[in-house]
Amino acid sequence: MIRSRLTSKSQTTIPQSVRKALGLQPGDEIGYVVENGQVVLTRVSATPEQDDPFATFSEWNSVADQQAYAGL
Repeated sequence: MIRSRLTSKSQTTIPQSVRKALGLQPGDEIGYVVENGQVVLTRVSATPEQDDPFATFSEWNSVADQQAYAGL
């Protein structure tokens, strides 16, 4: 079992062997799934939509908006 310690700010360092096994690099996003008292840690692959900070603003995603801002 690989271990790490939780700090007073609820932070931990992901051990090097885990980072290497998952191919983690600085800035990568990590996903957590809690199942039956255990946590599964995964590397989250970014999609172009996830990289778009405005993707969550669906009210600004009409055809008229796309045409109006297409040239910007």
